[in-house]
Amino acid sequence: MESDVREALRHLTTAFENHLEAVILRRGPVDAAVDDAYEALAEAFERYEDLLDSEYAEDLPLVVEDEDEVVEDVGDADFDEDEIEEDELDDDSDILDEDADEPEIEDLDEFDLRD
Repeated sequence: MESDVREALRHLTTAFENHLEAVILRRGPVDAAVDDAYEALAEAFERYEDLLDSEYAEDLPLVVEDEDEVVEDVGDADFDEDEIEEDELDDDSDILDEDADEPEIEDLDEFDLRD
């Protein structure tokens, strides 16, 4: 229902305001009020996003990362930069050819993420 989405938006706006207020009034580098406001903001955003998607099949251009699911990229522990051959660094021709069919976007006003 539209009223549910609007209420979720109001709640999200309030969560943004509460987060800003907690940050302004921060009592130190680690402040439980800021952490609580952060969590409330993330929850309000997810609720609004879910309702917007379920009611209107619309997505937002923002992503809230779940701290429990974030995996750090530690790379290849056995990788040695000195082992890369010089010709491997210079061989970008295959990458450039793949992108040749895509038009360049010169004006950001013409750019649309939905295409």
